[in-house]
Amino acid sequence: MEIALELKAVSKRYGTTIALDGVDLDVAQGQTVAVLGPNGAGKTTMLSIALGLLSPGEGTARVFGRPPTEALQRGEVGALLQDAGLLDDVRVAELVTAVAGMYPHPMPVERVMRAAGVQHLAGRRVGRLSGGQQQRVRFALALAGDPTLLVLDEPTVGLDVDSRRALWQEVRARTAEGRTVVFATHYLTEADDYADRVVLLADGKIVADGPVDAIKSLVGGTEVRFATDGADVSRFEGLPGVRQVRFEGPAVALRTGDSDATLRALFATFDDIRDVRTATTDLESAFVSLTRGGQER
Repeated sequence: MEIALELKAVSKRYGTTIALDGVDLDVAQGQTVAVLGPNGAGKTTMLSIALGLLSPGEGTARVFGRPPTEALQRGEVGALLQDAGLLDDVRVAELVTAVAGMYPHPMPVERVMRAAGVQHLAGRRVGRLSGGQQQRVRFALALAGDPTLLVLDEPTVGLDVDSRRALWQEVRARTAEGRTVVFATHYLTEADDYADRVVLLADGKIVADGPVDAIKSLVGGTEVRFATDGADVSRFEGLPGVRQVRFEGPAVALRTGDSDATLRALFATFDDIRDVRTATTDLESAFVSLTRGGQER
């Protein structure tokens, strides 16, 4: 299968700050990949290098086997970036038409505007649009060249529920045609719902990479949560099945591979346990455990 995006040993520094530290990443054509990580993890830097907007300090980036700038010039890549500038005095239809005209094989302008949900804004000046409407215009510009690879950095920020749903519907339509999508998001439910692969970044490094279910399985199958006042919390680490202990104020979260054994021992050992509940691992729990961590056993 052809590789749409390839990063090899990519590092980037800003002074003494390490934004990326030896990142290796291959994205096969047709995949939908979510890039997750806390603020400052290096997500935007990685995507900017993938697009040729930044040069890596070390390592190489390739898009369909070519330098990113060459792939952009060929119209193979569309991008929606955080806070990308727009021309305020231009009408929406004029802007989309002008951008589409820069590509060798653009999508028809009317189709682009329908796909991005901006057809009813065609005659409006960009500067008079709300933040969410401008975000939809940015999405339209990302689609204008009919790209094979779509790179989206926080694409649904500022969008209402219906606009988010419409954006992801269009993304799914494109991946169903065998196109590739790489997106960074803080909305973990979006990654869970729409990605078939998740890349977790922390401190400039990839700490986990795989299908959503595989990422969840890395941190165990069940989490036991409860509140406690005066128990010796260090003793939780020795309970049967416990793989990780995390403290959230007065609450304790135990990652366990055997919830039945953990619960039996918990109630037998501690007298002041209350508000006990269990939950299967979700992507948010995996994200917290793998990027911010807890006390690992």
